[in-house]
Amino acid sequence: MKIVILDGYTENPGDLSWDGFTSLGELTVYDRTPAEKIAERIGDSEIVILNKTPITREILSSCPGIKYIGVLATGYNVVDTAAAKEKNIIVSNIPTYGTAAVAQMVFALLLEICHHVGAHSEAVHRGDWTNNPDWCFWNYPLIELAGKTMGIIGFGRIGQNTAKIARALGMKVIAYDANIIESAREYGEYVTLDELFRQSDVLSLHCPLLPSTEGIISRESIAKMKDGVILINTSRGPLIAEQDLADALDSGKVYAAAVDVVSKEPISADNPLLTAKNCFITPHIAWAPKESRQRLMDIAVENVKAFLGGSPVNVVN
Repeated sequence: MKIVILDGYTENPGDLSWDGFTSLGELTVYDRTPAEKIAERIGDSEIVILNKTPITREILSSCPGIKYIGVLATGYNVVDTAAAKEKNIIVSNIPTYGTAAVAQMVFALLLEICHHVGAHSEAVHRGDWTNNPDWCFWNYPLIELAGKTMGIIGFGRIGQNTAKIARALGMKVIAYDANIIESAREYGEYVTLDELFRQSDVLSLHCPLLPSTEGIISRESIAKMKDGVILINTSRGPLIAEQDLADALDSGKVYAAAVDVVSKEPISADNPLLTAKNCFITPHIAWAPKESRQRLMDIAVENVKAFLGGSPVNVVN
């Protein structure tokens, strides 16, 4: 059984092992695969593993030996799943591996907004404290989270984990989700979307990208929010109309935003958030702690084992 990994670098830049796949077949690993090389590198491989390399109907037609496609991520929109199904090709994803890591990243971003730890550390290292006439100083407003309301859009595993941390910090949690999970009421109060916009001091996005959620943060929804709201996005970039958010940041309607995802990745040089006031941007790293990537690797290997055993799991088509 030939196995090819088309873009393995982000999952494993060298600190993990591909041995789990090696034990299942003849393995070839590429760090990255440009579009013009996809079909060539797949060749006669029967199992194709990828993260963001697009697998189109044309690629599937060019590589008739493919029997299984494993996506090293939860999102699988890079694969034409309908075409794969027509050709009896199983497509599996990794439904949950980074719940703790992403929720942790929400608060790494939020606490940076509240305390500007990095900027204050840099100030001390360049001598600002040594030369300060007072025993302490701060260069930015400092924010206490206790007593404030966190609104969470999307109250699945990650949303609920985020809620647990928020409550541990003394925050009130409200949530909106099109699908209500009764057990989640333990971690927050369900409200309507308009109520969430109106009540939230901090708003965190954890919903999937669907036609109904694309641009859920827009000029219209921002107008319903409190003045000085803080926005966090560790979910999907297109949930936000980026120019609208940039305008709201520059006007002060939104006090600060922190995004780990943007509409086009890598980020375009002309993305309006790059020049917006008080906007923190990280390069899609919420998923990337080693522990999280190891879980992803383990699940991906188990997905292939299940396929080879005749009982595929985590099938998305």
